[in-house]
Amino acid sequence: MGFPLSDGYHVLPAGKLAAIVTWLDMTQPPTWRRGLPQGLELRRVVNAAPGEYREWFRRVGAPWLWYGRLKGSEEELARMLATPGWEIYRLEKAGELAGLLELDRRDPHEVEITYFGLVPEWVGSGTGKAFMSEALRIAWHPDTRRVWLHTCTVDHPSALGFYQGCGFRPYQRGLEIGDDPRSTGLLSAEAGAHMPLL
Repeated sequence: MGFPLSDGYHVLPAGKLAAIVTWLDMTQPPTWRRGLPQGLELRRVVNAAPGEYREWFRRVGAPWLWYGRLKGSEEELARMLATPGWEIYRLEKAGELAGLLELDRRDPHEVEITYFGLVPEWVGSGTGKAFMSEALRIAWHPDTRRVWLHTCTVDHPSALGFYQGCGFRPYQRGLEIGDDPRSTGLLSAEAGAHMPLL
């Protein structure tokens, strides 16, 4: 299949975003391990209420224009959250949200880290690698053959290097074009300050 866009610049209509996406994976558990700082715990949430989950999702993802769990109805999100193999975890300190992890384990051999991030107050605190260490400990089961995720140029500028530093290997690159979630009302105009709203 050929690449649909020709070389060169391509101007997007107002209200659209484009991001370069990089997919990364690992095919064996990492040899490194880092424990969570004292006072932090990673807690699995079973049967999360859709509205509550969306609140956590916004807290972590709004700076990076995450919108995947903001689309659709609450009923659709509730069905997804109740799907066997879908796992939600909250990173917490004294019950307060510090980070969010979402795993898709529907294929137990190929586990996807669908969302991983810290709330803004914890970004740059040095907690990320310990959080990822816990995420990978959970993701890898005896029958897991591969753990994968993707990031993009709308994400934190250090995200790609961070994932590589944790042992993930880039294997594919692509271009994603879609509606800017601020132009559709899924996120406020103040979200994603690093990406101008056009």
